Amino acid sequence: MRPLELEVFSCRSDNYGVLVHDPESGLTASIDAPEEKPILDAAARRGWKITHIFTTHHHGDHVEANLALKEKFGLEIIGPFNEAVAIPGLDKTMADGDEFQFGEHLVCVIETPGHTAGHICYHFPDDKILFAADTLFALGCGRLFERPAADMWHSLQKLAVLPDETAVYFGHEYTLSNAKFALSVDPDNERLQARASEIEAQRAAGRFTIPTTIGLEKETNPFLRATDPAIRRNLVMESKSNEEVFAEIRKRKDNF
Repeated sequence: MRPLELEVFSCRSDNYGVLVHDPESGLTASIDAPEEKPILDAAARRGWKITHIFTTHHHGDHVEANLALKEKFGLEIIGPFNEAVAIPGLDKTMADGDEFQFGEHLVCVIETPGHTAGHICYHFPDDKILFAADTLFALGCGRLFERPAADMWHSLQKLAVLPDETAVYFGHEYTLSNAKFALSVDPDNERLQARASEIEAQRAAGRFTIPTTIGLEKETNPFLRATDPAIRRNLVMESKSNEEVFAEIRKRKDNF
């Protein structure tokens, strides 16, 4: 089985777009559809015909180009069962634990409510790739629009148990601001300090910070580290539950 090929590009003001291409079958999926022109430009650069959209959640900046791309390519749109009524052009729904084939590549669906009520992530276990959209960012997580903090904490734990080497492709370039916040709640984390410096240099040079890895996030992302004694001391929450600590971190980020 030949490895997947990926094309990562920016769109809208701070979204990432990703095309996933299987060179054996010729299938190409757009991970969400934030904006038509950058997606078409990316496909043209690689000479790929888009056959699928893998929708993660219903927000407009992730589904805006669904119908335009479907009209152009006659593609299939896959998306979350629990948000089916809100996904334009949806053909097939997926729920937690569902699996399907993309060519010869297995895709596992992980439901991660929090940012929205039915958000899903797409995990390619054999390829060690996760498309996390607005659930898990580099050094961050999505805002809690539709579900409480406890639900998002549980969702993040479902991602944290994936292999450390799993490459994580996320939906937005928020990494520099996330790094500054992370240092405010975990200032003595040397790995985080070094990573923040690396990110500052990357962004100053105009480079993307995508992808990250599950292992790196577990070391440095405060939203995955509510159990860490140092963070709990910094928040004066040593005796609180993991969900309560996570909720406090999310609240502080909202107001940072």
